[in-house]
Amino acid sequence: MDSREKVQAVISALEDIKAQDIQVMDVSELSSLFEWMVIASASSTRQTKALAGHVEEKLKEAGELVSGVEGLETGEWVLVDLGDVIVHIMQPAIRQYYNLEGLWAAHARPLG
Repeated sequence: MDSREKVQAVISALEDIKAQDIQVMDVSELSSLFEWMVIASASSTRQTKALAGHVEEKLKEAGELVSGVEGLETGEWVLVDLGDVIVHIMQPAIRQYYNLEGLWAAHARPLG
């Protein structure tokens, strides 16, 4: 599975559990650590954890390596590391506060 297919699989998994405001950015020109960043919102800590678990499950089923999942303790912001794709699942207040889109979007390209 190439990185674009992986991004599509992530989006599908997020949509399965009703993630909100899914944003995808190509950051390959900005980072040597990963190529794509996916950011989504969840309405509660329970949904944040469920979304992260579902992304992890679906990508593993597709034969992809999940390098790590961070933030499940609090569930306000969970990061799923898929190597060339990083997934941030955040509650709206945390997402607004850290404004990852604002930090990266000026130089990133949208999925297209």
